[in-house]
Amino acid sequence: MKDTIERNLIQIQEDIAPYKPNIIAVTKYFDENAIINAYNAGLRDFAESRAIEAVEKINNLPLYIKDSSKFHFIGHLQTNKVKKVVKTFDYIHSVDSLKLASAISQEAKNIGKVQNILLQINNACEEQKFGFSKFDIFEEFPKIQKLPSVKIAGLMNMAPLGASENELDSLFEEIAKIKYELELEFKCKLDELSMGMSQDYKIAVKHGATMLRIGRKLFK
Repeated sequence: MKDTIERNLIQIQEDIAPYKPNIIAVTKYFDENAIINAYNAGLRDFAESRAIEAVEKINNLPLYIKDSSKFHFIGHLQTNKVKKVVKTFDYIHSVDSLKLASAISQEAKNIGKVQNILLQINNACEEQKFGFSKFDIFEEFPKIQKLPSVKIAGLMNMAPLGASENELDSLFEEIAKIKYELELEFKCKLDELSMGMSQDYKIAVKHGATMLRIGRKLFK
C-alpha cells in the first residue's frame, strides 16, 4: 500500500503544482495500517469523521506517529462526542453552529487546551449537509470569535457531489470571498481554507485552498 500512496501522492502534487496546500489523508474508511503506510509515504496529516472509531484507531497507532502527526476531525460532530474529539484532534473542520463551538470551547478550557476550529460553510444550500449559510456566518462569527479556548483557523466547505466545473468554480470562489470579507469585517486572519476532495481538488486549489482532504485518490 505504501508504494500506491507514494505514487498517488506524487500525481496529486503534480496536478496542483505550483500550489502547495497541505494534503490531508482521509483515513475514515481504512484501519491504522493505512495511516502507518501513509505516514511512511511522507504524509503527516490524517482526517477522520467518526468520533468513537477514530479515537480508538488513533490510540492504536505507534507513539512516534501520534506524536509527529496532526489529526483532523472532518465529520458532523454531535455535542455528546465533543469531549473525545477535543482530547484527540488538533483541528476540528466541521464546526457548524454556535452551540457546537461553545461546547468545544468549554471542553478545551476544561483540559487547558486551545482548540483549532474551522467553520463549515454550506454555500450550496444542500439540505442534507450541515454548515452555516453564507449569510448566517456573518452574524455568528463574532460570537464564536469571543469564545475562550478556541481559535478560528479558517473555513471549511464540502462541494456537492456531481457539481459541474463551473459550479465548483463559483462555489469555491465564493468561499474565498467570504473568508476575505470576514477578515476585513472582524479584523482577523483566517489562515486555512479546507476545501477540495478527491473529485474536485484541482479546482479548489485554484481558489486558495490551503487544506485538501483526500482519501480515495490517495489510497486506491
